[in-house]
Amino acid sequence: MALGTVPAPHELRFDTGRVCLDLLATTHPAERLDSLPVLRAWITGSGLVPPGTALAHADASWPPAFRELRGRLAPLLHGRPAPGRPSYDLALARINELARIAPPAPRAVVGEDGLLVRRLDGPPRRGALLGAIARDAVDLLTDPVARASLRQCEGDNCPIVYLDTSRGRRRRWCSSEVCGNRERVARHRRRAALTRA
Repeated sequence: MALGTVPAPHELRFDTGRVCLDLLATTHPAERLDSLPVLRAWITGSGLVPPGTALAHADASWPPAFRELRGRLAPLLHGRPAPGRPSYDLALARINELARIAPPAPRAVVGEDGLLVRRLDGPPRRGALLGAIARDAVDLLTDPVARASLRQCEGDNCPIVYLDTSRGRRRRWCSSEVCGNRERVARHRRRAALTRA
C-alpha cells in the first residue's frame, strides 16, 4: 500500500495485535467481509488457519456469521465494560456461547523440506473458527494487562481499536503507514499554510 493512501475495501489489515480486534477492523473504511473470497483471505491472513489450508467448503452462510460475531464484539471491546446494559449482556452471552466450541485441531506434519509444519486435522468448520475468535476475545477481556493496553486510534474518524505493545506504550495510531501518515501530512499542510500566511 502506498504511503498516504486509504486502504481499498478489499485490502485486509492485520495490525491490531489480536485476531478478535482484526475482525473488528474489517468495518473500516468500508465493509470488507462482503464476499466469500475476501472472508477466506481474511481467515488465512489472520492466522486462524495455516497458509494453504483449503477453505473450499465455506459457503454463503459464513460471511454473515463472521459479521454477526464482529457485531457482538464491538460493544465488548470499544470503551469501558458496561455490564447490565442489554446489548452488552447479550453480546457477552453470545461470545461465551461461541467460546465453548472447540477451535480447529492442529497437527504437525513433515513438510516438503523435511521440517515440521502446522496443518489442521481436517477442513475447519465455521463454528470452530468463530469459536477461536471468541476464545481470543475472552482471553483479552479477562486479562487486565492486555485490557489496559487497548487503545483507540487517534486518526481522524478511525474507529480501530488495537493492542498497544509498543515500547513505552506510546503508540497513537492503528497504523503508522495509514493514519499516522495522514496525520503527518495534515500537520505539514497546516505548517505550510501558516508559513504562506
